[in-house]
Amino acid sequence: MKLWSGMLSGDLDKFAEEFNSSIKIDQRLVFDDIKGSIAHVKMLKKTKILAADEADQIIDGLHTIGQKLIDEKLTIDLTSEDIHTFVEASLIEEIGDLGKKMHTARSRNDQVTTDLKLNLRDESEEIVDLLKKYINALCEQAKKNTQTIMPGYTHLQAAQPVTFAHHLMAYAMMGLRDLDRLKDFQKRINESPLGACALAGTTYPIDREFTASELGFESIMQNSMDAVSDRDYILELQSVLSIIAIHLSRLSEELIIWSSQPYHFLKIDDKFSTGSSIMPQKKNPDMAELIRSKSAKLIGNMNQSFVMMKGLPLAYSKDMQEDKESIFDSIDTIKISLEVMTGQISTLTANKEKMLKACKNGFLNATDVADYLVNKGVSFRDAHHISARLVKYGMENDKSLDEIDLEIYKKESDLFETDIYEEIDIIKCVNKRTSLGGPAKDEVERQINFVLDKIS
Repeated sequence: MKLWSGMLSGDLDKFAEEFNSSIKIDQRLVFDDIKGSIAHVKMLKKTKILAADEADQIIDGLHTIGQKLIDEKLTIDLTSEDIHTFVEASLIEEIGDLGKKMHTARSRNDQVTTDLKLNLRDESEEIVDLLKKYINALCEQAKKNTQTIMPGYTHLQAAQPVTFAHHLMAYAMMGLRDLDRLKDFQKRINESPLGACALAGTTYPIDREFTASELGFESIMQNSMDAVSDRDYILELQSVLSIIAIHLSRLSEELIIWSSQPYHFLKIDDKFSTGSSIMPQKKNPDMAELIRSKSAKLIGNMNQSFVMMKGLPLAYSKDMQEDKESIFDSIDTIKISLEVMTGQISTLTANKEKMLKACKNGFLNATDVADYLVNKGVSFRDAHHISARLVKYGMENDKSLDEIDLEIYKKESDLFETDIYEEIDIIKCVNKRTSLGGPAKDEVERQINFVLDKIS
């Protein structure tokens, strides 16, 4: 029997029934539903809405159902309309008609959003842990590469020398912001909607603060219509997860580029690579490519959630049943993406010689030529033009800046002396950039310690 079938006659059309059912999606909320129901019945006992012995029997029955599910002595009936129907039907089968009293002073409207909040609160904690492991992997890889000189890019054009560690720490900083956003989300999700009922509360003398405390919520939602119709927490989590996915996608793109033959900056471990069915020499960065692709799924899920909510009047509408599939998919996708990316980062090998050579061939110390002149009193604009002409000469004569003869330098400016070669040494160019946030070894080590302290 349907929970809502009181005034309706006949059965639903078989296609309408399948269309209406959510059990295949919301079955993952079963333990959250049991937990929420236990808290609700404890409150009914406390407020004497239910007799103590009745409440105790219902609570014992709910615990029994939970244990049977764990022990696989009970399986979820996928012909049930939803997980709430299944739990109530299982309770009635376990303890008899007394189980029908469980739903006193509650609606599926406040029940489902309570279940979902409990579930997403726990899932967000798992994602926090996975993010910390990912960030730690970035830091550990950075520790090994504080003197691994590589090109830094703008417009995907070689710009200035940095280190691989410096580059990795940029992603670690993104990860810290992701953590902050998740923690902010956890503050706002931690308000209890239970007791709002369908939309207008109840005439029973319920104690919403009690159930909130039982379920670990910090407070209650203050308006019953808002409590049952709010899905901001899903929109916010979808947004946070999409930003994490974008960060992983950007890093994946760089792993793909840098592990390709023209670059060969990095070697992705075989455990995170595949081969070709026809070309024996191929080693493909499939895991990075899949992470890059899956970011599109999260962005699509976010869009689905936003569009679903944009035109809904208060309070509850059946549209909101569609909130779960996309957010569950986003959670599952980001969790496996973080696991795989953490493994990839931990096992990367940097080709230090290739990275350094790319810096020299790319004239990445051209700014340091200009800075050399500025320190001798030349305006930066004039020094910039002089350096540019020297780069042009080097390109036309297939020479790096440190291979150009001093006499060529002096043709551009008498201020150049033999110490110019020391000043444009690539490693020195990096390590003299000691400004906060820069790529110098000591400064990157400070960044690593800063991040590790934040995630400890």
